[in-house]
Amino acid sequence: MARLTFVRIAAPVLTVALLTTACGSGDAGSGATGGGSGDSPRIAAIFSGSATDADYNALGLLALQAAEKSSGAQTAHSESVPVPDAERVMKEYLADGYTVIWSHGSQYFEATSKLAKQNPDVTFIGEFDDKPKEAVPNLWVLDRNFHTAFYPLGVLAAAQTKSGKIGYVGGLSLPFSYSEVHAVNQALKDNGSNATVTPVWTGDFNDPTKAQQITSQLVGQGNDVIIGSLNLGMVGAFQAVKGKTDDVVVTAKYTDKSQFDPEHYATAAIYDFTKPLGDMLTKIKAGERSGYYPLGFDAGVSIQTPKNVDPAVAKKVEQAVADITSGKITVEKNLTAIK
Repeated sequence: MARLTFVRIAAPVLTVALLTTACGSGDAGSGATGGGSGDSPRIAAIFSGSATDADYNALGLLALQAAEKSSGAQTAHSESVPVPDAERVMKEYLADGYTVIWSHGSQYFEATSKLAKQNPDVTFIGEFDDKPKEAVPNLWVLDRNFHTAFYPLGVLAAAQTKSGKIGYVGGLSLPFSYSEVHAVNQALKDNGSNATVTPVWTGDFNDPTKAQQITSQLVGQGNDVIIGSLNLGMVGAFQAVKGKTDDVVVTAKYTDKSQFDPEHYATAAIYDFTKPLGDMLTKIKAGERSGYYPLGFDAGVSIQTPKNVDPAVAKKVEQAVADITSGKITVEKNLTAIK
């Protein structure tokens, strides 16, 4: 397997330059190694796209780099791994003697769980969007809990909309995406809003053209808040409103994407896998080789301070985050399909 020196990202804020680079994804199986020797953990990760995407995969790389720095771990990663190739790539890392395998993306969970059962001496970390019914003794489950972050976005939409119409632009119609829409609807209901949400899935998280077309249609139908749940596709969503009406605001996911359209950018649900990965590695080192780690506002998730909205709207968002964190508000995880 090829081992390539990886790009160092200096800060959690990922730049547009990295996103531009990501348009040419690396080959499946390309990897990176870091320092570490002796008894230091050996951690390998697989990513679904380029680690220079300024988005989900770059966040994974940041977490690996932090583990390397904090624990002297030897790290490696493979980029742009298709789901059918995930098992093969992870087996290559097993053959190379890696002691912890992390699959960064819930699409890999089935293969990760299967290999964990077959390799009891290796610890696996798999991402999932619920709590699995079956516990595997050498598998940590990282529950991404995307619905939690979308409740405050719903609070923002309820307080900001003038038309009473809110658009949601997703990629694939998957259970986690349904849960995001349900969370927005819960926020509207809890806040006494009569606004309605129109969810549309483009069929691709990384297609800016489709995202631009769908967002343009939603804005044309009077939706004045667009809630985005896309990766590279967000470029197109912002392109649809850039330089046009001032009455529309757009929210994003994973990283700060304000550079795409500062005038219409409202906020983003920001994710950071550094603490979750570090916490799990600490527990693994202490002998806890399995467990359930849910993301939340106390670990891995935050809402960026809203922009281009009234200060009162920003305060409501801040309060919603505080109430979820304290337990005053419980956001229902509803994975039911939306027809």
